[in-house]
Amino acid sequence: MVDTDADSPPALPLEGIRVVALEQAVAAPLATRHLADLGAEVIKVERVGEGDFARAYDDTVGGVASHFVWLGRGKKSLALDVKSERGGRLLADLLDTADVFVQNLAPGAAARLGLEAAVLRSRNPRLVTVDLSGYGDGGPQAGRKAYDMLVQAESGLVSITGTPEQATKTGIPTSDIAAGMYVLTGVLGALLRRERTGEGASVDVSMFDATAEWLGHPMYVAMYAGRQLPRLGLSHAAIAPYDAYPTRDGQVLIGVQNDRGWDALCREVLSDDELAADPRFATNVLRVQHRGACDAEVGVRTARFDTATLEARLVEAGVAAAQVNDMAGLIAHPQLSERDRWREVHTENGPVRALLPPMTFRDVELVMGDVPALGAHTDETLTALGVPAGELENLRADGVIQ
Repeated sequence: MVDTDADSPPALPLEGIRVVALEQAVAAPLATRHLADLGAEVIKVERVGEGDFARAYDDTVGGVASHFVWLGRGKKSLALDVKSERGGRLLADLLDTADVFVQNLAPGAAARLGLEAAVLRSRNPRLVTVDLSGYGDGGPQAGRKAYDMLVQAESGLVSITGTPEQATKTGIPTSDIAAGMYVLTGVLGALLRRERTGEGASVDVSMFDATAEWLGHPMYVAMYAGRQLPRLGLSHAAIAPYDAYPTRDGQVLIGVQNDRGWDALCREVLSDDELAADPRFATNVLRVQHRGACDAEVGVRTARFDTATLEARLVEAGVAAAQVNDMAGLIAHPQLSERDRWREVHTENGPVRALLPPMTFRDVELVMGDVPALGAHTDETLTALGVPAGELENLRADGVIQ
């Protein structure tokens, strides 16, 4: 057992881990931001002059792009021309000091830069490399560009998203986020294994594979029942009633997952024993078969209540329900404010609000680092590699760094 100093503060989970990332947009930056939250030193290698192109998506957050405030937090920005000879050598030297390397460059770009996993791990056997791509290594679409909306379409996600009249993509970049979370999981698993074996790992994650994994239920229904799940808006393909139902002054989303919940909804919330006994709705299978009639019957009854009263009755009866909020409702949500989930982080243009990471450790609060300006840590990072001040001046004059 390792002796610990009882008076020392608890260690962050990834304290002492160095991550180098050649990343852009959403998928890889999401993964590495969570690694930074967990205490890793994340060095974000960006293009000289423009950086991660997500920096230019908008200027909503006090002049800083909303995506970059979300995903750039807690990282060090190294502005380096990795395509130049000197820049490539500096990146190689940096990777020799790294524990993890994550890249989501365009297909073939990493290989052209000499950043293949086998090459990097021959120099640094303990290195964990992650190659994040659109469609994976190999297969007929390996070389295709892949943006979130394209992968949502190619994977079939849009076929089950939207209303019966209109297929839509999700309102957030689901394929990007899915891939980013599998990168995070892969890195943590590889680091844990390295503790036992001393060996690094080469991990591949694709947006297409990640999205396909999340489509398990509709995929298996199509594969084994031979039917495509319909697009149902806020409803649920396998459960009824499950939708937003009208009130006198708005709407409430109600989700009944079993027959006991149906009985509670009818008798305790809607005060209607006759509806509870209706044979058309006796089981969830029957309620799904008669979804239109079930929704209509429930909607007629919920419309008799104001929203607050109906929600209170649902909560008291233990029936799952929710407000259908917009972003203003989320920002003002008491579940965030009363649990002290908001913090202040700093950007080059001043402080902004940000949410604590979703994973909460009881003994230590995770890191809420600054959102870096482009190249803010170039000199610091390269000086630590042993580059003298005079050479930094020459590199900057030649456009190799910023």
